[in-house]
Order: sequence, then structure tokens, then C-alpha cells
Amino acid sequence: MEEKIKMTVENLCKLPVFYFLLYLGLINLYGLIITAVDKYKAKKEKWRIRERTFFIIAIIGGAAGVMMGMTMFRHKTQHKIFYIGIPILYVCNIIFILLLIYFIYVK
Repeated sequence: MEEKIKMTVENLCKLPVFYFLLYLGLINLYGLIITAVDKYKAKKEKWRIRERTFFIIAIIGGAAGVMMGMTMFRHKTQHKIFYIGIPILYVCNIIFILLLIYFIYVK
């Protein structure tokens, strides 16, 4: 019988992809949260998060979180720059991840 490798937290942290996936999860969670906060602030007519901030988060890997927040909270969906720009950045994020996987694991 083959020994099964136990996937402990210690072993998981040693994988090179672990920190990249952790980063992606956190940046997308942050994108989702700032969308929710901005929607809340918009309803209360308080200070708002700059549109530039949403795009910076999306560019550095959080496009999925921002797009999910736009859908879940129905926020920024009437702005052409958002309903076109964020999905484009999402596709760019996916292409970047695929290229990264290709160059690290395939080549």
C-alpha cells in the first residue's frame, strides 16, 4: 500500500503556490468588502471610496471580488466604466494567472 501524504498546514505553507492563492483570496475579499462599504456609504450619503481605488484593487488581482460586489450589492452597475472596465480587468487577471502558471510549471 502507498503511504498517503498528509496535508498539514505546515506542509501546505511550504507549497510555492500557497502564498499566491492566499494573496488572491485576500485581495478579492478586500474588493468585495470595499464595494459593500461604498454601497452602504452611498445610501447614508457619507464619504465615498474613490473610483480609482476600485480599479487599483481590480488591476492588482481583485477584479473578481469587485465584480462580485457589484453584482451582489447592485453597486456601480449603471456606470459604463465599471460594467465594462471591471470585467475586462477580470479577464486580464485570468490571463495573467494562466501565463504565470504556464511559465512557472510548464516551461
